[in-house]
Amino acid sequence: MISAVLDTNDLASGTVSAANAPGQILDAWHARKFELVTSAHIIDELSRTFQKPYFRDRLSNKATANFIDLLQNEAFVTPIIVKVQNVATHPEDDLIISAAVSGKVDYLVTGDQPLLNKVGNSYRGVTLTTPNSFLKILQ
Repeated sequence: MISAVLDTNDLASGTVSAANAPGQILDAWHARKFELVTSAHIIDELSRTFQKPYFRDRLSNKATANFIDLLQNEAFVTPIIVKVQNVATHPEDDLIISAAVSGKVDYLVTGDQPLLNKVGNSYRGVTLTTPNSFLKILQ
């Protein structure tokens, strides 16, 4: 089974709408079409993201808490054993890459174009791809 880390923005976006690519990816995860790998850092960042007005206006506290619980209990939460520094355009993105490399996943799914432009299509054995491209891979 293929494995993937979804960046925080895609996890958050996928909770708002099942119709967008990140939402469809989360549906595919629920259907066990791939293994979702995450990290404590990604879950913490997602919790902070859910506190922003955009998400508070669209998701109930219960919905966000349930999703965080689902990630903690159903996704594989990898420890960060490989430190990545000064690779991405932002330090928090280095932690996303660290999770992907530490978890030895096949794919890092991100819509962050500056990150994709800087890192390229792969990094240390992990293929970087957009949500739309990852949906095609899952099919």
